[in-house]
Amino acid sequence: MDSLPNHCDDSISAASTSDVQDRLSALELRVQQQEDEITVLKAALADVLRRLAISEDHVASVRKSTPSKGQPSLREAISMSCITNGSTGSRKTSHSSSVSVARKETLSSAAKSGTEKKKEKPPGQKEKKEESHSNDQSPQTQASPSPQPSSQPLQTHRQTQESKSSAPAKSVKKSLTAEKPHSAWESSDDSRNKLLRVASTSKLIAKVAKNADKHKDVIVSQAKMSTREKNSQEGEYIKMFMRGRPITMFIPSDVENYDDIRTELPPEKLKLEWVYGYRGRDCRANVYLLPTGEIVYFIASVVVLFNYEERTQRHYLGHTDCVKCLAVHPDKIRIATGQLAGVDKDGRPLQPHVRVWDSVSLVTLQVIGLGTFERGVGCLDFSKADSGTHLCVIDDSNEHMLTVWDWQRKSKIAEIKTTNEVVLAVEFHPTDANTIITCGKSHIFFWTWSGNSLSRKQGIFGKYEKPKFVQCLAFLGNGDVLTGDSGGIILIWGKTTVESTPGKGPKGVYQISRQIKAHDGSVFTLCQMRNGMLLTGGGKDRKIILWDHDLNPEREIEVPDQYGTIRAVAEGKADQFLVGTSRNFVLRGTFNDGFLVEVQGHTDELWGLASHPFKDLFLTCAQDRQVCMWNSVDHTLEWTRLLDEPGHCADFHPSGAVVAIGTHSGRWFVLDAETRDLVSIHTDGNEQLSVMRYSVDGTLLAVGSHDNFIYLYVVTENGRKYSRYGKCTGHSSYITHLDWSPDNKYIMSNSGDYEILYWDIPSGCKLIRNRSDCKDIDWTTYTCVLGFQVFGVWPEGSDGTDINALVRSRNRKVIAVADDFCKVHLFQYPCSKPKAPSHKYSAHSSHVTNVSFTHSDCHLISTGGKDMSIIQWKLVEKVTLPQNDVVVDISATKVPIPASDNAAQSPAPLPQPFNDMNQTESVTGSSPASLESNLEQSAEASEEQSEEQSEGSSLDPTEPGYEEPSNEMSEERSESTITEEQQDNSPVS
Repeated sequence: MDSLPNHCDDSISAASTSDVQDRLSALELRVQQQEDEITVLKAALADVLRRLAISEDHVASVRKSTPSKGQPSLREAISMSCITNGSTGSRKTSHSSSVSVARKETLSSAAKSGTEKKKEKPPGQKEKKEESHSNDQSPQTQASPSPQPSSQPLQTHRQTQESKSSAPAKSVKKSLTAEKPHSAWESSDDSRNKLLRVASTSKLIAKVAKNADKHKDVIVSQAKMSTREKNSQEGEYIKMFMRGRPITMFIPSDVENYDDIRTELPPEKLKLEWVYGYRGRDCRANVYLLPTGEIVYFIASVVVLFNYEERTQRHYLGHTDCVKCLAVHPDKIRIATGQLAGVDKDGRPLQPHVRVWDSVSLVTLQVIGLGTFERGVGCLDFSKADSGTHLCVIDDSNEHMLTVWDWQRKSKIAEIKTTNEVVLAVEFHPTDANTIITCGKSHIFFWTWSGNSLSRKQGIFGKYEKPKFVQCLAFLGNGDVLTGDSGGIILIWGKTTVESTPGKGPKGVYQISRQIKAHDGSVFTLCQMRNGMLLTGGGKDRKIILWDHDLNPEREIEVPDQYGTIRAVAEGKADQFLVGTSRNFVLRGTFNDGFLVEVQGHTDELWGLASHPFKDLFLTCAQDRQVCMWNSVDHTLEWTRLLDEPGHCADFHPSGAVVAIGTHSGRWFVLDAETRDLVSIHTDGNEQLSVMRYSVDGTLLAVGSHDNFIYLYVVTENGRKYSRYGKCTGHSSYITHLDWSPDNKYIMSNSGDYEILYWDIPSGCKLIRNRSDCKDIDWTTYTCVLGFQVFGVWPEGSDGTDINALVRSRNRKVIAVADDFCKVHLFQYPCSKPKAPSHKYSAHSSHVTNVSFTHSDCHLISTGGKDMSIIQWKLVEKVTLPQNDVVVDISATKVPIPASDNAAQSPAPLPQPFNDMNQTESVTGSSPASLESNLEQSAEASEEQSEEQSEGSSLDPTEPGYEEPSNEMSEERSESTITEEQQDNSPVS
């Protein structure tokens, strides 16, 4: 933490204050959600009562004036309500919505098409009872009252009528304890009385059926415009609600019948190909070289095995949240990794645990500590004297519990509280199987382990100065213990053989035998080499020192300042060594030749992402002020530049010559994409810029700001000269996303309060009042998260911030979505039905902030927020042959590229990394009359029967088709989930 001295680990303060901050944020979130619910509920009740009265009068007048002849055609109405409930969690939690699908009779065929205005009063309407949705259950089975506030105030649904005197009527989603969800209104009097009864009961607000929430669908309303509304708008539309706010989306003219739209799973899938970045900023001792020649390290929830000679990566994907620590078994093949606690999208906790896995096959061997550890796993180590049979773990609870496990039997042998102070390291003694050593803030403890008991002896510093932190441990060949501390001192602790005085403690007490001043600042890491020599890494002085067998300094080298301070040191091949740094670099170096960068990434929250228009390059920018240009084929960094302030958004000029980057202060920079030279600087407002978007021909640039404006610039000289053209004024909240039409005439934009607005640029950036005129406009890109073509991507009960980014592929086949629950989704395009099914992928451990397809649609790039990771996914199409069940992967590079991208060249074939046996994928949602619905039922049944297994218990690795149990299964037990096995089970491709 910044407030502590330089030697202090970033995780120290977080361990002691995280629970308080989590509780405060959870309480604040809950209060805000409940206030919103009450406000929306009051408004909904008042509005429904008023509209019922108007509807009552209107129905009576229609019956008098219109003969009842024939039956008009039916039209389905759906309405999505996204009013949040009061559940809490450290992350934003998703909330359920209610289902009410009502069919009402349209007025005439002309009204159905939405192309003619009616000049006469419509024939009478007749209510028809609609069958219950297949997901709905009877009220008797769903109603289990809970003391929580209701997450579902009265849901309203507007069905408009083409009549001068008509007014929209709303169907009401009644409380499950009062009436069945889809009962028809027998008469207006009855319906009014029922509504009053429901509104008067406290159960409407104070109680909700928890089980019913899991099975509710979304409500969407499709209707014609009423005469009153037709003054400014005309046509059929879909209405969606977020936090009680209506969002109207007009149905395009080429949609003849909305009911006929079917949203299926896309045939394309994603496969994790490369992970950029390393977590060194707040971790230690997390870089090792394996006998396979791979460097093992972690970032986000992925453990990466990187072969720097062959430039390949493999990935262990068993974890469900941030990986925080790593230990290698004495056999150098098996690995243990520990993770933090997390929360899934429904607010259920994801328990911290340790996973032991095989680094060759990537098979999980054991999952340890579910329900035992609190907050997270801080540090861990395999035993050495007994060939790695045991595993010791320190968790991140207040007492920092020390547990010893027989990991192969998954049994806990001993457990004891260590200290309320921070514990930074734990290690088994290499020759004394009964000794475990822990160290941390102002302490070192020597533990004697006997059976199921642990006894502690505190290390006495005596005449030596007691350090603020004992940072790291190592062992000499004679069994002496080495410690490095925050004062730059190495202490040698030897075991005394003197008989102790009766009652004064056991024999063999460790005492300090020697002190060595090693570094200026702290000694952050110690590495015992195969030849018996020692490597030490310093914090403040950034030096790596080689010590001979007598602990005399022999060689030293300083890590350059731009890489940060040293977090981890490990022995490499021959005379090489590996270094992990606080600025998230992994370096490979020698004392003679210096350092080579093998892995690097951002060091703060990451939001800005843009793909080059015709090269295999993409750019990222973050709050660390770094701008990085990456090569998606070579997986290397082309260049990096430090800005004056944090970057938040970016876009390439269509020529590829320059890139525009928006910052947090309203300033935006234009950089040369080749030389990274600064081309231009401009300022629009003094608030954060959220989106930069060039028009398709590069002649205009739109800049969306948090000051609610969109600034327009004329672009000349191939993106090197900018002159202000105008400003779009009309949004009532900050701009979140925007897209251009191909002719440069129109812009579609979204804002923080869920508006969808359209702008006429040639007419002076004017707001288009009649939004139905824009329903047939084609859009060059589709990044707006609200719109008719994409609204199906929203989860039930969304609060409007659950989706951070959306992008349509250039071939217009799929949509990629970045959500707040660490997931990347792949939907079919267009996605115009609620609860659309998607392929869902896990690798990030923080909110996913952005997604972008590369120019040829062969890869998808996703960026993480707090996890600071950049993940590259390969887009593959799986074609299933039913006769022999063979699955063929078809590279997405074979998809025809639009004419606008004909300058792009197909990238050279990439070397295939080892197969990710543990990569799993979940398919959510259901598609009517599809195979997925059958698989969905069997998957749900198996999940109910094996809850413990879905939490990560291992299967027999020898079974055919073995796959690591997906963490998605535990997260999605209340949803339809299909886990798909990887088809290639060979560890080498």
